[in-house]
Amino acid sequence: MNNIKVFVADDVNNDKLAPLREAGFEVVKETKLSPEELALRIKDADGVIVRSATKITADLMDKAEKLRVIGRAGVGVDNIDVKAATQRGIVVMNAPDGNTITTAEHTIALLVSMARNVPQAHTKLQNGVWDKKSFVGVELNGKTLGLIGLGRIGKHVAKVAKGFGMKIFAFDPFVSPEQAKEFGFELGTLDEVFANADFLTIHTPVTDETRNIIGEDAFSKMKQGVRIINCARGGLVDEAALLVAIENGTVAGAALDVFSSEPLDENSPLLKNDKIITTPHLGASTTEAQQGVALTVAEQMRDFLTSGELRNAVNAPSLAASELEAFQPFIELAEKLGRFQAQIMNESPIREVKLEFLG
Repeated sequence: MNNIKVFVADDVNNDKLAPLREAGFEVVKETKLSPEELALRIKDADGVIVRSATKITADLMDKAEKLRVIGRAGVGVDNIDVKAATQRGIVVMNAPDGNTITTAEHTIALLVSMARNVPQAHTKLQNGVWDKKSFVGVELNGKTLGLIGLGRIGKHVAKVAKGFGMKIFAFDPFVSPEQAKEFGFELGTLDEVFANADFLTIHTPVTDETRNIIGEDAFSKMKQGVRIINCARGGLVDEAALLVAIENGTVAGAALDVFSSEPLDENSPLLKNDKIITTPHLGASTTEAQQGVALTVAEQMRDFLTSGELRNAVNAPSLAASELEAFQPFIELAEKLGRFQAQIMNESPIREVKLEFLG
C-alpha cells in the first residue's frame, strides 16, 4: 500500500489519521494553501481530506490525476464540487454523525444565551456596569420552538428543547406525521412554522431551495418578537433582511454561528447590533467532535482505497465489502460498456444514461 497517498488540506486531528498510516499509506498534511499550491500538492494524491476551509473545485480535480476519493471531516460538503467529482468518477464521503451532538448542543447554548441576554450582560459587567434592568429575559418553558429540518441535529435539538418544556413545531418534507408523532413533535407547513414560532432554528443544507429561506417573505409571516438561531449553514438566513426585521421589531434577537461569507468581516453590521449574538462557526468545535469526524473519515477512506468498500458516500451508494464482491463483475461490465459507447459515439457524445434494475 506504500504507493497510496492521502493529502490532508485542513486542520484535521492528526492522531485520528492513524488508520491511514497503519494501512501503509503516505499521509501528507499541509494547511492554508492557496489553490495554486494545493493543485501542486494533490497532483499525485489518491485521496484528499478537508474540513470546511478548503474548497475542492472542478479545476483542482482536473489537476489531481490520481484522485479517487475526497473525504470531508464533517457533515456539509458545500465546499466540494460534488457534481464535478461525480462526473470524474471521484467518490465524495463525509462523516454525518460526528457533529450531531456538538452542533445540537451549540444550538441549545445559543438558544439559552439569547433568551437570557447572557453575552450582552457579561460584556457590560466586564466593563464595570451592574445593570439588571436592561437584560430582562424570557422563559423557554411553554414557548414554541419552530424547527426547520428534522435530520440528526434537528431531532436532537428538539429532544433537548422539550426538556425545557418547549413545544416543538417543525417543518420537514421528508418526515411523515406518524414519525413526528412518535417523537412528540407537531408538523406543519413552512408558513405555519413561521407564524407560530417564538424561537426559530434551522438545520438544513444550503441548496437552491433553501438559500435565504429565512428572508424578507418569511419575516413578514412571523409573529412580533420572534428569535432566530442558525448553527447550520451561512446563506440560509438573509442577513440584510434580518437586520431590517430587527430594526422594525419583528425579530427580538438572533444568534448566528454561520454566515454567508466567512470569516465574518470585522465591519459587518451583524457585529454592531446588540440584539445579535455571534460565534465564529463553533458548531462542530469540540474535542470530541473533531476527533470523531477525523477518525471516521480516515477509516472510511482506508477501507475504500484498500477494498473498495463505501460508507457515507454522498455521490455513490454505500456498499459493504461483501456486497462489493458480488457486484464487482457488473461494475466492470458497466465500465467496459461505457468505454465502448464513448468510442463509437465520439461525434455525438452520450450525456446521460438511465439504468433500470431488479433484484
